Amino acid sequence: MFLALLELKAARGRFLLMGSVVVLVSALVGIVSGFTTGLGDDTVSALRRLPATHVAFASGSKSDQFARSLIDVRTADGWSRENGAEATPLGVTITRGTTGRGTEVDLAAFGIVPGAFTDPGADDGKPLDPARPHGIVVSRQLLSEGVHVGDTLLIDRLGIRLNVVGSTGRSSYGHVPAAYVTADTWRQIRFTTPGAHGAVAADLPLQYSAVALRLPDGTDDTAIAVADRRHDTTTVPLETAFTAAPGYDGERLTMTSIQTFLFLIAPLVVGAFFAVWTVQRTPELALLRAMGASRRRLLGHTLTQAAVVVATGTAVGAALAAALGLLVGEKVPFSLPAGTLATTMIAVALVGLAGSALTLRRVTTVDPMTMLGAGR
Repeated sequence: MFLALLELKAARGRFLLMGSVVVLVSALVGIVSGFTTGLGDDTVSALRRLPATHVAFASGSKSDQFARSLIDVRTADGWSRENGAEATPLGVTITRGTTGRGTEVDLAAFGIVPGAFTDPGADDGKPLDPARPHGIVVSRQLLSEGVHVGDTLLIDRLGIRLNVVGSTGRSSYGHVPAAYVTADTWRQIRFTTPGAHGAVAADLPLQYSAVALRLPDGTDDTAIAVADRRHDTTTVPLETAFTAAPGYDGERLTMTSIQTFLFLIAPLVVGAFFAVWTVQRTPELALLRAMGASRRRLLGHTLTQAAVVVATGTAVGAALAAALGLLVGEKVPFSLPAGTLATTMIAVALVGLAGSALTLRRVTTVDPMTMLGAGR
């Protein structure tokens, strides 16, 4: 142990260079992990907030279901009559609005039934009220974009005026801040023809994007499949419904691929460094063997150096990734909880040590007589 630390001090330039590479790789892995989590939250956090277990889409809708699926109210009523099931219509559509002060915002309108289990309530102001059907509860992002409780929001090209009655926590869908309206108001937003001002909900189709379900624990796939055939729907768990959000699958595949390549690069870089370092100090290792040092001691010596370099570099890289998260705040979709950061950095450290383990065979096979003879 002492000799290992002594070598670290004597060759500090080389180890600092290697440590800097580990810092950059671990910081990059942490940053990519933060963006992966942040982009995922920015795409589906509004869906993740739904206290539902499953979502039922119209049968036949294979992709982008929230935009393509249409389910009538009879289907929602039919699901609510299933044994132990809670069902409520759910509408999802992306639109654009302008406040009375001229602030333009994009919003993902979620149509819900006030008082149903999908109703998020309101952290500030008032929740949705069926007696005031043209109310809207906005998420916190819209407040930061210039929308205030008490504003009037005009939905572009539709002539629909909504009163901002309250606000709720941070949630978004497809990188667009979420806002919650009554199911009837959602139908006006979804089915009103642009320019056709004055359309009323009674004149519009009684259809929604999906049915949010809360099924009893232990409900098996067979029972769900039978109910699907009965109601002509396709029901998936809530987590699976995340893939119906625009861009969710593509973003996760891209970011996960980058992370995978970084995890492959880390052991190769660390292993290459320690392979060269082992070759350079082969005479010293041979001398230690000739002096009676055991193979186990040489292994401990090598692993100690690798552990110090990898652990220190990973810790500094983690600090850099966390600092970036604090720096960007909520300006970009970046989220790196402590648990995720710790798990990611442990994985980086393990693959880095795995790379250094590639050199252990050469350490244990040093022949003291051959090397000492070759050194004369």
